[in-house]
Amino acid sequence: MSILRGLGIGWRPEIAGFIAGLETLGFTEVIAESIHRELPPPLAALRDKGVPVIPHGVKLSLGGADPVDPDRVEHFANAAAVTRAPLVSEHIAFVRAAGMEAGHLLPLPRTREAVDAVVANVTTVQSTLDVPLALEPIAALVEWPDDELTEAQFLTEILDRTGALLLLDIANVYANALNRNEDPHALLHAIPWDRVAYVHVAGGEMVDGLYHDTHVHPVPDEAYKMLRETRPTAVMLERDGRYPPAGQLRAELDAIAEAAWG
Repeated sequence: MSILRGLGIGWRPEIAGFIAGLETLGFTEVIAESIHRELPPPLAALRDKGVPVIPHGVKLSLGGADPVDPDRVEHFANAAAVTRAPLVSEHIAFVRAAGMEAGHLLPLPRTREAVDAVVANVTTVQSTLDVPLALEPIAALVEWPDDELTEAQFLTEILDRTGALLLLDIANVYANALNRNEDPHALLHAIPWDRVAYVHVAGGEMVDGLYHDTHVHPVPDEAYKMLRETRPTAVMLERDGRYPPAGQLRAELDAIAEAAWG
């Protein structure tokens, strides 16, 4: 579903000047929990120029067994209003249980009970929004035992029951395939691409036999290969630290665009 188009980058204060200087910017994405009553001036300037700004949640815990926290849901909806966003996004994951915060996005068992929990929480969040919600599957270092559904089946059932869109992170597909010893291209072919709102790419590294989706390393060659294979309408670079010089970051964006549409 082509709500967004073109090349985007995650907005971070450390690279705000670089992002402001980009001549062609299809959209940007900001962590929803960092948004309050007013946007930082550089981000507000992008919004006012007509660049779509997408709030990206990390703490709603949509996959938690407990209902989503009303205050967090309200904050998420307010972030959508402040940014004038055409859509918002969050993760298919949980971050808290029994009142304890994990501090990380944690994977769900691919069971029908987990689907029910996600659907209930997503439906609650959607009731507060005036724009579509896109859901992002996460990268995981571990798997729960006794999964009942494949990842594609799990995602499709959630999307079908909620009407939500999909935020597909190609770096997460790559990371999970490496860590599960699977073919990343097999999942790409099973994804309901008519539901994909936009695509993430990011870098990572292999540590002790596991691939970590770090967001601070260069995009791997396999991710570029998957972009060439899928040709998404909208694709965004996530970079969360160890920012390279502007020329190097610009070259990475150019390489992403070339792989997706060149």
